[in-house]
Amino acid sequence: MKVIMDLCVVPMGVGVSVSEYVAACHDVLKAAGLETRLHAYGTNIEGDWDVVMAAVKACHERVHAMGAPRISTTIRLGTRTDRLQTMDEKVASVVCRL
Repeated sequence: MKVIMDLCVVPMGVGVSVSEYVAACHDVLKAAGLETRLHAYGTNIEGDWDVVMAAVKACHERVHAMGAPRISTTIRLGTRTDRLQTMDEKVASVVCRL
C-alpha cells in the first residue's frame, strides 16, 4: 500500500537548534529511496507503507544514536485505494484552483 506522510521528528534534550538531527533523518529517508519534500515544520514522504514505516523507525534510531535522549514525533498520513496519487498531484489539485 502506498502512503503519503507528513513527519515531524523533534529531538529533545539536545539544545535549541535541531537542524543537524533533521538533516540526519532526511539522509535516512533518502537512503531508503523515498520521495521527500522538506518544509518549515517537517517532511512530506511518499512511498510504500512498509518502507516508510521502517524509515521512520530508522530515523528514531539515528537521532538517538546522535545523543538525543528523547524524541517527540508527529505523524499525519493518508492512503488511497481508489487510485495512486503523488504528493505533487495533491498540491497541483489545489494550486489549479487558486
